[in-house]
Amino acid sequence: QVQLVESGGGLVQAGGSLRLACAASGPTFSTSAMGWFRQAPGKEREFVAAINWNGRSTTYEDSVKGRFTISRDNGKNTMYLQMNSLKPEDTAVYYCAARYGAVIGVKYDFWGQGTQVTVSS
Repeated sequence: QVQLVESGGGLVQAGGSLRLACAASGPTFSTSAMGWFRQAPGKEREFVAAINWNGRSTTYEDSVKGRFTISRDNGKNTMYLQMNSLKPEDTAVYYCAARYGAVIGVKYDFWGQGTQVTVSS
């Protein structure tokens, strides 16, 4: 089992930055691939970024490439999402997720409760 708690969301002006954190508890964090997802009002949840167990492999949704950076610190059981050059369309609830397995995949088994990110124009 992995329990996930997101933090770092808030209100920011367009062009600004935020850093989200996902604190994990449980024995399997350091061997689990992780991901960030988001859900805007009236829209389905969508993939944002993912990272493999040791941080050496990452992937991003096209609209955030070059602006967002996913990383992890296995010593602190924490994953991060650095978000720069934020746009109003980035406004959403952001969720972190973990999956059984060390490599990036499409199925995630554990989810956090989400943190709100609001970008004003």
